[in-house]
Amino acid sequence: MKIISINAGVVAPLFAPSQGQTQSVKSAYHKTSVSSLADPREVVVSAMGLAGDEQADRAVHGGEDKAIYAYPLEHYPFWQELITRETHSTPHFEAGAFAENLTIEGFNESEVWVGDLWMVGSVELSVVKLREPCFKFTARMKYKGAAKAMIQSAKSGWYLRVKVPGVIKAGDAIRVAPGPRKVTIQQQNAWLLQKKTGSQDLFD
Repeated sequence: MKIISINAGVVAPLFAPSQGQTQSVKSAYHKTSVSSLADPREVVVSAMGLAGDEQADRAVHGGEDKAIYAYPLEHYPFWQELITRETHSTPHFEAGAFAENLTIEGFNESEVWVGDLWMVGSVELSVVKLREPCFKFTARMKYKGAAKAMIQSAKSGWYLRVKVPGVIKAGDAIRVAPGPRKVTIQQQNAWLLQKKTGSQDLFD
């Protein structure tokens, strides 16, 4: 279980009116690798997240409880197959494609528990909650069913809170100390799916 890539991004237009939208929307969704297995640079982590990473709307992204977003590399083939089939195009997903700060290996939502502690590099993190996809995710994937597919498949990834700041780099092993272990990220996905299915604005 380790970090494959550390990714950061700055606020920029996600799409523009010329692309059929009524207005420009800013986002830091576009993440690029700042530390990879080929170039494992150290990255500073503070209570608010990675150095050099930005959020366009801190009301829904970022903050202490959403300081870092982790996503498993093992989910990439699912999205590659889904988007190719549904859009008849072949996407090219690189590390950070799902706006994650940490592209990780060796975890999935059924094994990640809210409250677990992660020790990686000199940093200590705690698992907070699943990622709830919004219209920006759908726009980035260029597939109207992307948000629904993320929750239905339980391939949401999860947010981490920084308990002890420090430095991390790609290739660092992730050690887990169990928390109370009452709720998994997969269970949170199931609850969110049930809630969304009963609403009038299903995954809008």
